[in-house]
Amino acid sequence: MDSRPGSTTSLIRTVIGLYLRRAGGWISIADLIEVMEQLDVSAPLTRTAVVRLKKKGLLVPHSRDKVSGYALAPEAATMLGKGDRRIFSARHMQPDDPWCVISFSLPEELRHVRHQLRRRLYWIGGGMISPALWICPDFLADEVEDILNDLDIRRHATLLRTERPRVAGELSDAIAEWWDLTALETLHREVAVELSALLADGTAETDAVAFARYIRGVDTWRIIPYIDPGLPSDLLPVDWPGEETTALFSAISTTYADAGWDYVRAVLGVEEETP
Repeated sequence: MDSRPGSTTSLIRTVIGLYLRRAGGWISIADLIEVMEQLDVSAPLTRTAVVRLKKKGLLVPHSRDKVSGYALAPEAATMLGKGDRRIFSARHMQPDDPWCVISFSLPEELRHVRHQLRRRLYWIGGGMISPALWICPDFLADEVEDILNDLDIRRHATLLRTERPRVAGELSDAIAEWWDLTALETLHREVAVELSALLADGTAETDAVAFARYIRGVDTWRIIPYIDPGLPSDLLPVDWPGEETTALFSAISTTYADAGWDYVRAVLGVEEETP
């Protein structure tokens, strides 16, 4: 998450992630400007945000038939695929599911990597037991492996698959120390308010309106499945809002996703998909 949800860069990233692969991996700058105008983003702001996404390695300049545009960077499809699984297939632990404990010890010459590692563990939903000992659901273990390999520090870490941790006192109290549940609950409730507002008017009157609502819905929601690890419900506070937020996002998708794609397909001139 290197851009704030609702910002121009975040909205364009959401558009790219949802549609560019489906549209063949390329979009003209004119078409990108047109769809972004439906989100009240001006052409100059779109161009500026595209420059940022080029630097981030998401897009590369590419012309087709002398038309200026952008294609996905070669490594972007893998990254976006991981994002899809997070955003649209959020997982939740059951009481008996295993956990993953991450222990690491970095030598002094790699001290600059410690902050990167902790930041990235946080952004996949990890909880901090101590600065060099983290925990997460075991279904996130492969993502932890990816982070360690990407930072080239796999040899300095050990992953332990374990049953429910045994702590002094209640495990729910320890969970509240390892994760900032207060901040996470606040985020859920803020997202729920925004998603509810997008659904308030019911079915969109045009595909363009459906597109705009869907993009804003996905862009608002997508932070949740990254920092919420989907902990077992019996370890969370009473009236935890996770189910409500998930249901609202599902309603956003059901109400606006198909019409939103119809709008993008019409702008880009993409043929209708065969069943």
